[in-house]
Order: sequence, then structure tokens, then C-alpha cells
Amino acid sequence: MAGHDRKAQTRAAWLEVLKKHAHDFDAPANAQYWSPKLDTASRDELTDIQNDKLAAVTPFLYENSPFYRARFDQLDLTPTDIASVEDLPKWPVLDKSEMMEDATANPPYGTYTTIDDDDWHQRGWMLFSSSGSTGVPRVFRYTHLDREYWEWSNARAMWSMDIRPGDVMFPMVGFGPHVWMWGVMVAADRLKLAVIPGGGMDAKARVGIIDRFKPTVIAGTPSYALYLGRVMQEMGLDPAKSSVKTLFTGGEPAMGIDRTRERIEDLWGCRTAEFYGCTEVSPHAGGFTCPYSEAGDQVFTHLAEDIQIWELVDPDTMETVSDGERGLTVCTSLNSESSPQLRFLVGDYTTYNRDTCDCGRNHVRAMGSFTGRADDLINLRGIKFFPSQIEQAVRAVDGVGDEFEIVLTTNDDGLHVMDIRVEHADGGDAVAEAVANEIRTRCEVRAEVEVLLPNTLPKTEFKAKRVRDERQL
Repeated sequence: MAGHDRKAQTRAAWLEVLKKHAHDFDAPANAQYWSPKLDTASRDELTDIQNDKLAAVTPFLYENSPFYRARFDQLDLTPTDIASVEDLPKWPVLDKSEMMEDATANPPYGTYTTIDDDDWHQRGWMLFSSSGSTGVPRVFRYTHLDREYWEWSNARAMWSMDIRPGDVMFPMVGFGPHVWMWGVMVAADRLKLAVIPGGGMDAKARVGIIDRFKPTVIAGTPSYALYLGRVMQEMGLDPAKSSVKTLFTGGEPAMGIDRTRERIEDLWGCRTAEFYGCTEVSPHAGGFTCPYSEAGDQVFTHLAEDIQIWELVDPDTMETVSDGERGLTVCTSLNSESSPQLRFLVGDYTTYNRDTCDCGRNHVRAMGSFTGRADDLINLRGIKFFPSQIEQAVRAVDGVGDEFEIVLTTNDDGLHVMDIRVEHADGGDAVAEAVANEIRTRCEVRAEVEVLLPNTLPKTEFKAKRVRDERQL
């Protein structure tokens, strides 16, 4: 009974702090900012909010997550030892391998979240899961309280993108356990936004929806936006002359890969907006763009600092790096009843800038946005690079199609090699040489390039799968 009381008390204390900082929860305060008090908070004000929430969330974690309780005890720490942003370095960065081990030892849900079976049955809203592509899938059961804060935080982020009542949004996904689009859908409710459901359709049916019902915002992965635009052209329609004014992307990098972003925007004749985040530190978009994200010399993505704490760490030492230095993203989630993770390694490379944005926000910005998650890093004969670098190289050659494939194999001499398969109407050695040169310039690695006729490679229907690793490792 005493344990149950402590769990309830820490939850109640955390909820009080959340309510204290939930300004303009039900509706936007003005046309520019959903919540001026939070969106334009000073650096000191943001730190004060983070400290207030962190001091409440660590006892909540300790009492409600066996995984976190064990980690605190192993580190000889108590929740009061992690009560401010300055205390965070005491807590070693948490990566997904620890969660996988916990999920394996405690199937099917693991113990790394803060709700149990009773909570799930009484307050549960929706279950989401990691892909499991790098190990055991990690499952996250979110509650209706999570959903309410998810609606609010994502609505604030979409408001920053100039998405407004009067827009009509067309989400183009299958509505599986995909946190990004479900978060967008509940935020659309808070925004009072008109939505045309886009699940269960092929590309031609979706083109028909765009042509007939005139949505102003389409939401999907950047790969699918390219594919859909090409299908539209094949049907005799011009995407750039459609009703679409905003391409709202997520699930893959778009803003940070300039050649891809430019290709999408040229095809559709409109702007790109982007969410950034991951399943583990929902329920909200951690990163979002604003109208100024493409206005300068370098694109960027804001990170919501009143609901999360964002750090960058050195990939080798896991020590915090300074603003302006490149590192991997680490997130502490402060607003989640189900998944308030503490220093979770999201693992995307970027650099941070805390100067005030032209939009008036002081929330930290990821400069260059995000182009590569550490899990995706390719190591070929000691040379390391990201698929996004290959994507930049491929897109740099005129006439190369939207689809491409990276094939890693082991040759007869036992050497690991890379082949790149692209499409081009003219084909020929000149195209192959141009792509190979771009790759060599950007990645400092040699690759054999195979040029195929258009429509040879599989078309991307949702998230692109560009890498086929067949090496004998």
C-alpha cells in the first residue's frame, strides 16, 4: 500500500507542475504564437521551466518504472540528485540497447515506461512500437493524458508552421503504429483543422483526392511526396499547379538534405515544413520548423525546450558538447505520463544554436536540421558515411530519378564494396561517372554505379529503404 501511495503522490506532484506551465492549453492566444509566454520565453525562463519539471519527473520515474529505479540504485543516485539541468551529467546517457535488454527480460512491454497493466487498462489510449530493425521492438503504451498534452504541443508546433484553420490537410499514411502521424492527427483536432483521411489508398487514388477536393496541406514522408508528385505527372496533372501550399514531412530527413528538399519543392511548387522526433520520447514533436527555417544560409529546426531538454553529446565519449559543435541528440522528456525518458540517446547528428530566431523564439535550433541517425551510419573499409550523403550525391546529377539503392556486398577477394543503382532516361557511362565522382567527393569512397532505365527500381510507398547490406561481416 505504501508503494502504491508513493506512486500516486509522485504522479500528482508531477501533474501539478505540468498544469502550472500549460499556458494557452485550449486555444491559441494570438495569430503569431499559440502561447506567447512559452513560445517566446527567454533562455532563463526556459531553464526555470525545465528545472521545475525535472525536479518533479525524477521521483515520478523512480517510483513508477522498475527499470529506472534499478538504474538509479545501480548508480547510487536518488531522484533529488537529478533536480536541475546542471545535474544531468550525473546520469549516463541511456541508449536503446538497455531498453532492448529490459524488453527481452520483461516481455512484452519491458519496465522502462511509467505505466503498468492497471494504468493501461484504466487510462490507456494507444500503443506504439519501435520498428525493431536493430533488435527487439520496444513498445510504448501512451495514455489519454499523454494524448491531451500531445494535441497541445503539436498544435503549437503546427501553428509555428503557419498551418491554420481554413487549411485542409490530407495525411498520406497507412495509420499503423506511427507516432508522427497520430500526433499530427490529434493536433489537427486541437487546431480545428479540416482533414481528409488518406489511409488505405494507392497513389492514383490520392492524386484523385488532391485534384478533386483541393487540400492545402499534404502530410507524408519526403520519399512519398516525390513518388506521389511523379504519379501526378504521369496522370497528366502538374503538382506545382495543385491546391497544395505546404508539404508537411516527417519520418525521414527532408529539411537537412538540400538536394532532396529542393527537388520536392520544385516538383510541388510549395514550401516544406517538418517535424522531428522519435517513438521513445513522445508524446509530442520534439522538433519543428518555422517560416524562417529556410530563409537564411542554413536551414534549421526548432526544438521544444519547455517540454523537453535537448543536449548534444560526443559520439565516442557521450560527454556533452558545446553549442556550435557537432554531436548526437539526447533528449529528456518532461511532459509524458508514459515515457518520461531521462537523457535518452535519440542519436541524430547536428549542431545547436541558442540565438533568438527571427520568428521570435528562443528555443534551441538544430542548424542544418538532421541528416543522419547514428544507427544508419555505414562503415565501408573504415570509411564512415551516412545514406543521406549518398542521397545528396545522387540528387546532384541532373536527370537522375528519385529512386536509388545502396548495395553493400563482399567480393571474391573478401573486400567490402558498394554499388549504387540509379535511374536515368539516357543511361550511359557519363551518368555513372558523374554519380561516382559526386560520391567520391562527398564521402571519400569509391563506388560502382549501375544506371538503370526509369521505373526499374521499386517505388517508395512510405518510408524509403535505400540500403541493402549483403556483406559477409
